[in-house]
Parts: sequence; structure tokens; C-alpha cells
Amino acid sequence: MAGEVQRAAGNGALLVLFLVTMIDMIGFGIIIPFLTYLVQDLAADEGVVRVGLWVGLLMTAYSSAQFLSSPIWGSLSDRIGRRPILMVGLVGNTVFFTAFGLSTTLMFALSMRFLAGVFNGNIAVARAYIGDVSTPKQLATRMGLIGAAFGLGFTIGPFIGGEFSSPAERYEVFVGTVFETYPYLLPCLIASVLSAGSLVLAYFKLPESLKVDPSTRSVDERPAAQRLGGLLRTSARMLGTPSIGAMIWVSMLFIFGFTVMHSVFILYTEMDASSGGLGFSERDNGRIFAAIGLLGILTQGVLIGPLTRRFGTRRLIPISIMVTGLGLTLIPYTQANMAWIQMLVVVSCIAVGNGIFQPSSSTYLTRIAREEGYDLGVVMGAQESLTAFARIFGPLSGGLVWELTVGGSYPFDYHTSFHLCGLLMVISAALTLRLPRLAEIEEQELAT
Repeated sequence: MAGEVQRAAGNGALLVLFLVTMIDMIGFGIIIPFLTYLVQDLAADEGVVRVGLWVGLLMTAYSSAQFLSSPIWGSLSDRIGRRPILMVGLVGNTVFFTAFGLSTTLMFALSMRFLAGVFNGNIAVARAYIGDVSTPKQLATRMGLIGAAFGLGFTIGPFIGGEFSSPAERYEVFVGTVFETYPYLLPCLIASVLSAGSLVLAYFKLPESLKVDPSTRSVDERPAAQRLGGLLRTSARMLGTPSIGAMIWVSMLFIFGFTVMHSVFILYTEMDASSGGLGFSERDNGRIFAAIGLLGILTQGVLIGPLTRRFGTRRLIPISIMVTGLGLTLIPYTQANMAWIQMLVVVSCIAVGNGIFQPSSSTYLTRIAREEGYDLGVVMGAQESLTAFARIFGPLSGGLVWELTVGGSYPFDYHTSFHLCGLLMVISAALTLRLPRLAEIEEQELAT
């Protein structure tokens, strides 16, 4: 059976999984360039003055919904199969991305953003699918493909959001059309079209990775609240285990430290050089994020396979964490007169470290789950939920620390937020000492 599934999951299936993951990150990043302007427009119409509060709510709504929905989607995929869950997610993306662009009130925008996050909780299912259809030798490379989709999506999303918002102000062809009435509809519509295309491809090219027989499958007839409670208790037990739990906590701390940087990076680079910043423009910052995305794609799409065969998955995890932490800590030490050279070194550490960590951690977690007999969908759902939690509070923590310290004196000044990134990475790397070694798998990797 396993061999049949692995043969069926050819290039078409891997392409669909790549697109599902990429569209998730496009959906996360597409609003970054225009979110503040959308909130200002809607707030002015409604007489709302707390613009900053609503920007924060809309930024966290997406990750909050993923935090709540990922374990449910993962568990459901173990019961009814991966394919239907992935397709439901693509339908939801197609609908709610466009609906967000049609927002006329803040509450409607918040609701659509939340629902988009709910349906984008299926990234855990995509990872579980990879685990189902991959041999140990294939696993790291295929998880690297998913990681490359993350980098590409995070590069494309902000680009689409910035280039295609308010098109009537830049292109005469859009004047007098629906895109003038709804200036942020076009980038959202582009994301919906990409999602719809992936849905069609999934329908024809994505085989089921689990053998689910409705006539023999036991049906859980408990009320929904009891099933959810049981799922949460299972996830909590996993977090307390010395293997799966340790790896999930490592991932959570890594993502927490990484996303602290998201809220303070541009605050630092835009700061005047006389105050210690770099004086970067929006275009300069866009190029930096593009470089991070492209280097991440190169690492996860090309380098992860050879590195895994050379060093083994278990050894790569702490190395990648420390490399990333080094890059994050060095950001505020770059100097305006050598900004691009120094920033290239810093960005390389961040992109390469993150590009190695993401597929390595997913690969390791998949193997541990197989060894200990856990349902892969539940395990990936628990991980995705906890890392979504980190994506909610990481940016909030970074912004709060920045506001409290930016006017102080060293080391409690604009360096502090980036020192926090480094500290979280050190703790994450220290926790990898609890990860058990799987000698037989490592030997297979090193011998390949």
C-alpha cells in the first residue's frame, strides 16, 4: 500500500502541496503593504479613531484562527483523508480572500480575515500528506519543497499587495471600475484566482494519501464539544512527552523569536542613521525581504537534501537555530556607511538558518510521530497550532519591547528587541538537547 501511494503521489501531487503552502503565505503577507491604508479608509467612514488597534487586530486575526483550527483540521484529516481537507481549504481561500477585498466595514474585514485563517489551518495537513507518501530518504527533500513554498509565498504576497492595491490611482484602465470603488480588491482577487487554480489542479492531480474505507471506519458519535476536548487533551499530552513535545516547543520558540523580528525590523532600518538606524526607504526594505525570501527558496529547494545526507536531520536542527539567532542578533549592529554589505551577511544567516530549520524540524517530527505511533495529522496540527500562537504574540512582544526601550541607553535601547530574538533562539537550541537520537535513521541518511 505504501509503495502504491508513493508512486501515485508524483509531480502533480507535490505541485499541489507546494501551491497550497505558497498560497497560505501569500494570504498571510498580501495585506502587509496596504492594511494600514484600508483600516484608515474604513475607520474614517465609521468615525473610528483607534486605527492602530484595528491594524493589530487584523494582523493577529489570521494567525489566531490558524491557532484554533489547525488541530481540528489535522485530526479530521486522519479520519476522512488528507485530500478532502486540502480541497476544502482551497475553496475557503478562494471565497474569503476576495471577500476581504470587498470589505466596507471594519467588522466585516475582521471576520473575513479570521475565516481566511480558519481555512488556512490546513498547512499541517499538507505536511502530514508529505509524511504519508515519503520514504525516510525522500522526507527531508520533500519537506524542503514545502519550506521553499513558504519563502516564495512570503516573497510574492507583499509584492502583490503593494503593486496591485489602489490600481485606479496608477493605471487609467481601472478608473471607473469596481477596482476604483474597492481599491484593495485586485490583490485579493489575484490571490483568489491562484487558489482557484490550485483547487482545479488538486481535483485532477492530487490522490488520497491515506486508505480510508467508510465501511470499516469507526464513527465517533460523541458530541462535537467532547471530541474537541479529547483532541485538546491529546495535544496537551503530546506537549508533555520528551520527544514530540520537546520538538514542538523547540519549533514554537524558534518561530516566536523569528516573528519578534517582523515587527521591529522596519522600525530599525527606517530609523535615521544619526539615531543608529540605516535610513532605508520602503523600496530598500522591500529588497531586503525579497532577498530573504529568495535565499530561503534556494536553501530549502536545493541545499537541504545534500546537507541532510551529509550531517543528518538531528544535527542540523540546533545548528540552524544558532545561525538564525546570530543573524537576528546582529541586525541592529549594522552601520549605515556599510549597510548593504553588512545586511547581506546578516540576511544570509537568517535566510539560510531558517531555510534549514523548517524542513529539518518537520522531518524530525514526522519520524518521531511514526516511531511513537501518533496520528500524523494530530501531531502536525498540534505543532501548527502552537507555532501560530507564536506568530500571534511574537510581533506583539517585539513591538512592546521596542516601545519600552527605543529611547533608552545601551543595552536597553533599540538593540533590545533583537537581543530578545537571540535569547529565544538560545533557549530553543538548548531544548534540542532533549531530542532523542534515531541512530538507524541517521545512519541511513549518512550512508546515502
